[in-house]
Amino acid sequence: MKVNVNAVNFTVDGKLVDFVQERMDRLEKYYDKIVSADVFLKVEKTSDKENKIAEVKLHVPGDDFVVKKQCKTFEEAMDQSAESLERLLVKRKEKINTHI
Repeated sequence: MKVNVNAVNFTVDGKLVDFVQERMDRLEKYYDKIVSADVFLKVEKTSDKENKIAEVKLHVPGDDFVVKKQCKTFEEAMDQSAESLERLLVKRKEKINTHI
């Protein structure tokens, strides 16, 4: 799957890009028709400790899923986003299978 990682307000390091790619690749277990994913990593300028935002836009044929999570670290935000996407993909797959 093609994953585009976009960093907003900071420069992203290679380890984080690899982590995002690996986490997104795992989603293909749940739904094999994923076209691509756009990942936006943002740092909010607040005094709040949970200022790291991961927004994932997943492109599947006929639909797009968007998940946005805010946490203390990008890794935690990506994990939560991926878990939400897993649930959405499983629901979509079940919905498609009931119509066949």
